[in-house]
Amino acid sequence: MIAAAVALGALALALAWPVPVVLSRAAWPSRSPAAALALWQGIALGGGLAMIGSLLAFGAAPAGSLLDAARQLLPAFAAGPIPTGFGVVQVAALTLAVGLAVHLALNLVTTAIRAERARRRLHTMVDLLADPAADGSGARVLSHPIPLAYCVPGLRTVTVVTEGLVDLLDADELRAVLAHERAHLDQFHHLVLLAFRAWHEALPWFPIANRAERAVSLLTEMLADDAARREVGAEPLAAALTRLGATGEPGPYADSGGVNPDAAMLEQRLTRLGGARRPLDRGARVACWAATIGLVVVPLGILAAIAT
Repeated sequence: MIAAAVALGALALALAWPVPVVLSRAAWPSRSPAAALALWQGIALGGGLAMIGSLLAFGAAPAGSLLDAARQLLPAFAAGPIPTGFGVVQVAALTLAVGLAVHLALNLVTTAIRAERARRRLHTMVDLLADPAADGSGARVLSHPIPLAYCVPGLRTVTVVTEGLVDLLDADELRAVLAHERAHLDQFHHLVLLAFRAWHEALPWFPIANRAERAVSLLTEMLADDAARREVGAEPLAAALTRLGATGEPGPYADSGGVNPDAAMLEQRLTRLGGARRPLDRGARVACWAATIGLVVVPLGILAAIAT
């Protein structure tokens, strides 16, 4: 049990600082944003499992397994005293593990509820204020001079553009923007961003949470750029992004402190669109996906081994 606690603690420490820092500074994610996005999710989930698992393994060590620790400690909480072998440190570790798990879960639920309420408000506003686009694209057009485009996810999705955007862009550039927004909806990027937004809100003092949310936000933009490039081409999309600037697409959680695409992120996207496409080779992609799976399976396997 102690060896399991140490192993999980070492994995949690690695996934809490050095691994995310190295990944956020690496150049290869722009060559394979889908694999990089999956790896970020593996780091977040694996790190959380390892952190909680390390505390559980250490706290349950005197009993030999998590199940035996639960059998000994749960009656003691109601009828006292703490069983022999367990000290304040072990009980504190178990309490912290349970508290952290509950805190993360509740924060995810509350973040999802707030996001759903915001989506409902947006859908209501769009229904009241926006008109169907004349080009038959299915988008809705708001009467507003500021050029803006965004998508509203949910069971009923909608892409919204303003009259200022329609007047600013030519036909191909507008198609590229609409394709970009549809890709966000089709690939369910709002769910990925929701998870990292909840992680950041749950641990606002944790610098990696902000770094991860920013990296994931950029990767979702790159994936949407790729979809628009396949449909319309790189040049119209790059021209549209240049015209819109960094404020053309508000982040879905920017109003609650989330990441909002800025000039630095825009520059990276434009550089990528302007250069030759150099996707990762098959071996590198397989290694990335294998690492993603391993980061989740390893802590789960250790937890399963010490459970009974």
